Amino acid sequence: MSEGTVDAHEIRTVVSGMTFTECPRWHEGRLWFADFYTHAVYSVLEDGSDLRTEVEVPAQPSGIGWLPDGRLLFVSAKDRLLMRREEDGTTAVHADLSSYASEQLNDMVVDADGRAWVGSFGFDLMAGADIETTDLLRVDPDGTVTLAAEDLWFPNGTVLTDDAVLLVDETFGNRVTAFTVASDGSLVDRRTWAEFGDLPASRVIAEALPGAVVAPDGCALDADGCLWVADAVNGRVVRVAQGGQVLAEIQPGTGVFACMLGGSDGRTLFMCCAPDFDAGARAAAREGEIRAVEVEVPHGGRP
Repeated sequence: MSEGTVDAHEIRTVVSGMTFTECPRWHEGRLWFADFYTHAVYSVLEDGSDLRTEVEVPAQPSGIGWLPDGRLLFVSAKDRLLMRREEDGTTAVHADLSSYASEQLNDMVVDADGRAWVGSFGFDLMAGADIETTDLLRVDPDGTVTLAAEDLWFPNGTVLTDDAVLLVDETFGNRVTAFTVASDGSLVDRRTWAEFGDLPASRVIAEALPGAVVAPDGCALDADGCLWVADAVNGRVVRVAQGGQVLAEIQPGTGVFACMLGGSDGRTLFMCCAPDFDAGARAAAREGEIRAVEVEVPHGGRP
C-alpha cells in the first residue's frame, strides 16, 4: 500500500458472522476482540482460523487488556464492572465502577504496570439522549478506582505511547486529547493532540453528527507515532499525525468502528466493521466483520 491509497482487493475478511466487533487487541500471536451482541470476547489467528470463545460477558463486553502476570481484564459494559479472568478460567470482579460512571462503560487501555484507564458513554446514546461529557477512570492493579480526567466528549479508543503519553479519542469532540502519565499514574499536562473540527454547537445527536469531520472511535498507534483512527460516522480509518493532518485513508466499504495493528510483523491493520452502530439493528443481524489490510509502518505503543 502506498501512503494515502489502498485498493479494494487488498482488503481481506478475517472474521465474519459477528454482530458488532470492537476493541481489537493483538496479543501473543492472536487477535482478540469483543463482539457486543453475542456477549463474548473471542480470539483468532491472523488468517481467520482457530476462532475461540475466550470468555462470555452477559452484560456486553468492551475494552480488553492484560495484567502483568498475564491475566485478562475485560470490561462488562452494561453493569459497569471491570472483570478479571483468573488462571483457572474463572472470572472475578476486578473493580466495580457503577458508582463512578452513570452510563455503560466503553474502551480501555492497560499499561505495563497493570493500571487500566476506562471510559464510559456519559449518556444514553442508543436512546438518542443529548450528549453529555463524562470522565475517564483509572483502575489500579489492586482494584482501586480514581477519577483520572473529566469533561471528555465520549472517551473512546485510548492508547499509550512509549514515552508515557495517554491519547484519548473523543468521538463527539472532533479531537484526540493527550495527557502525560505521571509516575503515580495521575494524568497531567492536558492538551489537544489532534483537532479535526470544532466542538459540537448542539448536544442533540442528530444535529451534532453532521459536524463530525472525524469522529474518532477505536485507534491504534504506529511506530512513527501516528495514530490510525476509526472514523465512526464516515466509513473509514485514517492515519493521523500529531496536530490532526490526515496522512492516509482506507475505506473498507462499510462502517468501521475500531482498528488495531498486529499480525506477525505488526503491519496488519485489523478493522472492526459493521453497517452502523445501532444496537437494535446490530443485535438482530450477523453482519459484523473484521477486515484487514497491510500497511507500511508497524505497531507501536500500547495496546
